[in-house]
Amino acid sequence: MPQFELVSEFAPSGDQPTAIAALVRGIKEEKKSQVLLGATGTGKTFTMANVIQQCQRPALVLCHNKTLAAQLYGEFKDFFPNNAVSYFVSYYDYYQPEAYIPQRDIYIEKDSSINEEIDRLRLLATSALVSRRDVIVVASVSCIYGLGSPKDYLEMMIPLHVATEINRDDFLRRLVEIHYERNDIELSRGKFRVRGDVIEIWPAYEEFCYRVELWGDEIEKLSIIHPVSGESSKPLTDVYIYPAKHFVLPQSRVDAALEEIELELNQQLAKFQAEGKLLEAQRLAARTRHDIELLREIGFCPGIENYSRALANRKKGEPPATLYDFFPDDFLLFVDESHATVPQIRAMYNGDQARKSTLVDHGFRLPMALDNRPLKFEEWNNRRHQTVFVTATPADWELDQAEGEIVEQIIRPTGLVDPVIHIHPARGQVPHLIEQIKERAERGERTLVTALTKRLSEDLVGYLK
Repeated sequence: MPQFELVSEFAPSGDQPTAIAALVRGIKEEKKSQVLLGATGTGKTFTMANVIQQCQRPALVLCHNKTLAAQLYGEFKDFFPNNAVSYFVSYYDYYQPEAYIPQRDIYIEKDSSINEEIDRLRLLATSALVSRRDVIVVASVSCIYGLGSPKDYLEMMIPLHVATEINRDDFLRRLVEIHYERNDIELSRGKFRVRGDVIEIWPAYEEFCYRVELWGDEIEKLSIIHPVSGESSKPLTDVYIYPAKHFVLPQSRVDAALEEIELELNQQLAKFQAEGKLLEAQRLAARTRHDIELLREIGFCPGIENYSRALANRKKGEPPATLYDFFPDDFLLFVDESHATVPQIRAMYNGDQARKSTLVDHGFRLPMALDNRPLKFEEWNNRRHQTVFVTATPADWELDQAEGEIVEQIIRPTGLVDPVIHIHPARGQVPHLIEQIKERAERGERTLVTALTKRLSEDLVGYLK
């Protein structure tokens, strides 16, 4: 099994060695929560990387927005070029959630644009987590939303081994079951093509394709090929094909779920009719029965996540499976900028429930749609394992979780200190500013002046001219 291998031309310096040693010691002592209080520019990412390398455990780095996640993903990729560093954020370039405004009788249908590359990286993250331990996932808070079950995801994986028997038609059928589409003309991500006994598959999570060559019912050859040129670059003895979507189930489970969906539909229709809500009943019946037919015929429908409680065989109110469930029990969690990330996690559940409750009350969704949700804060807190809250300004909750113990990282590796700040009264500020500018100009230095608004900065420029 590959080990984490930190690659850097720099060694820890400043406060980093002390902070790394303290955090590693706390992890080995099985402390659930620690706080890394790191000033700006002290190299907190490098400290996290060293902790991961010394502990040799899978890690989840949680960020409060996509921009910060992308920045950290790039840094960790540089620190761990020989390990699996993955990026897991919302894959929508544009997202308009399904909603209903009863005051104006306006229904807003779900509309979205999926970023194919981010979708690939999300699938790459989960495929790495179920196949190896040297994995770092940098994720936004959207990772606490429901995802398919890791158990189903792993069970639906297709293993291929050279010199083993496989029925060609059964193999093609299984590819379709895990949401790969057949296209014999144009091969693209998440699709496969068949040419006689040669099957070429482009995994939804890779940038290359697999070629499977059969001799009768035996796998004769496995290889990696370039998706454009088709040239074979590397022969293989084993290949594992993971599903093209996170929500994946065997058809037997889908059939069982349909019974539960139909039962809840009948109960909700009876409720609406008893309340005299005939329009809501008609609306719910038409939409749900259309979805049931799609699930029965092709095993998928738009908005399938709204039926995830039945499909995953969960009880009412039971938390959904999330990215956390793909990690082993001993993974490390780093909550970056925790003063901003933790409040976001607190707020996500309530906002989601308010919107979906309106949809359920007016017949657009079954009540089970309420269980397609992010984790509640308490559920997230219970699921997180050993955690390091990384921030320059820890909030009371983080300090309470760490029982007041703080690992400080104040001295920068560069040795640079913060400039001395002088506060002057607002009265006479412009003459004072001009005096300071002249003083800097005499020394051949430059001056940067920041103003509160664009208009104020324009007026100041006009005055100085």
